[in-house]
Amino acid sequence: MATPVEISFTATDGAGLAARKGRIAILVSSAGRVPAGLPRAAREAVNRALASDAWKAVKPGKALDLAFPAGLQADALQLVSLPRPTDVTTARKAGASIGAGLGKSEALVLAGDHPMAAEVALGLALRAYDFSAYKTKKSDGDEAEADADAPRGRVTFMHRDPEALARKAADGAALAEGVFFTRDLVNEPANVLTTSDFADRLLAMQELGLEVEVLDEDELAKLGMRALLGVGQGSESPSKVVVMRWNGGGDEAPLALVGKGVVFDTGGISIKPAAGMEEMTMDMGGAGVVAGVMRTLALRRAKANVVGLVGLVENMPDGKAQRPGDIVKSMKGDTIEVINTDAEGRLVLADVLWYTQQRFNPSAIVDLATLTGAVIIALGHENAGVFANDDKFADQLLAAAKAEGEGAWRLPISSAYDELINSRLADIKNTGGRPAGSITAAQFLHRFIGKDVPWIHLDIAGVALPPGATALAPKGATGWGVMTLNRLVRDRFETKA
Repeated sequence: MATPVEISFTATDGAGLAARKGRIAILVSSAGRVPAGLPRAAREAVNRALASDAWKAVKPGKALDLAFPAGLQADALQLVSLPRPTDVTTARKAGASIGAGLGKSEALVLAGDHPMAAEVALGLALRAYDFSAYKTKKSDGDEAEADADAPRGRVTFMHRDPEALARKAADGAALAEGVFFTRDLVNEPANVLTTSDFADRLLAMQELGLEVEVLDEDELAKLGMRALLGVGQGSESPSKVVVMRWNGGGDEAPLALVGKGVVFDTGGISIKPAAGMEEMTMDMGGAGVVAGVMRTLALRRAKANVVGLVGLVENMPDGKAQRPGDIVKSMKGDTIEVINTDAEGRLVLADVLWYTQQRFNPSAIVDLATLTGAVIIALGHENAGVFANDDKFADQLLAAAKAEGEGAWRLPISSAYDELINSRLADIKNTGGRPAGSITAAQFLHRFIGKDVPWIHLDIAGVALPPGATALAPKGATGWGVMTLNRLVRDRFETKA
């Protein structure tokens, strides 16, 4: 697993700043005070920079770099704009501005007494993520460096009250590890992250205190999960369901998180176009988020009961693969006409959602899936699609997403869309075609939610692996949803005692 950058906290001390190597970042408030301890030449350089038009153009959360600053042995002095007061999103962006330039050398952050320093630390850690497990050479083609596997350089925050800052940052460290776990899973190639390897990585989280159980194909067949099994029957990788339980909240019914885990999606017999198919390693993004949330909850010892379930399959074309026109029976008992084998994620989720309710009787359910390309057409890469049968629950999730700076937008479901997925031959068909594609997918899943069970479906196809870097992540997997769901648990489901 990619390891978050090591961050330590120490008391503010200007002595020795001149001899510091690596990078030095200064959190600059609107007052523009220069920290004590900088050599005279460096102070003059900073004051000139702060009076420049270049600094005036720097937005809150962004930074201005001074390379090889006079009077310092540091390679760079970074001035980070962070007004007081400020919000969480801006503070994390400020940290990301530092993290984006972090190399293998050490860095020092002069945080003064800024009250949002813990959020700066989290933003730094998230943006400093680097998935380079398979790189053996430098970008210029030279042989691999001896320290190619070395982590990013250690970061030290100097703050007026380092102990209080360390306590505030502790939950952020657990959150960063959960986000990294999700990003790693989504970034892994499918020849490595098979269904079995995925399950093994989740089993390893038992050492954190999670209860983890793996259901194999024989058990799934006995349970009647024919919809899920049909998706994976053309693959050499066995289909599995993994159950993770965190019991930190007494006797309360758990919140259930359910994730789609298609480790690779060719589209099956309804095969996808070749261009871009390599990105279908990310079609297990929903399961990755569930895994990352469960890891975070265990690491921070959350006072809540949460169960996470993921359906792990691979959708491949083969002589044994499911065909368009096949009819399968779900665990619920509903029959499903398979119109398109590339609308497979909803088949996986249908069975896992029903199983979750039958076994755990949860207080509420959130499912996540890279489910439809249509949600990208609707919302681009800025927002996940939110579908819900309970307004209050939806508002709570949207509030959590807003607080964490993760884009989410609610879209409708209603019985009016049922006609599009009614089947001539079975109880339901797995796609209603192009019109309202994300909505009919959500409407399909709604058929497998029991009466009076608060439920949210998150279509994360546009936000799990966007085409470029984001504010808190380099190009690649973002881990979208781990922060939102962790906050939802903390604010809505965690006991306060």
